[in-house]
Amino acid sequence: MRHILKCTSCGKYTLTEECSCGGKTLENKPPKYSPEDKFGEYRRQAKEEERKKQDLI
Repeated sequence: MRHILKCTSCGKYTLTEECSCGGKTLENKPPKYSPEDKFGEYRRQAKEEERKKQDLI
């Protein structure tokens, strides 16, 4: 089974190891969920600040 890869230089998605622009590609997977998330508080705080900047809160 092949995974979708994302180019680090142009941001395109591809199935090949190297993008057409010549950039390197990496797997684009989110981090695994953990109930003992060490950085969850910081991530939620950053999201809240971003929403305040956009006047959503």
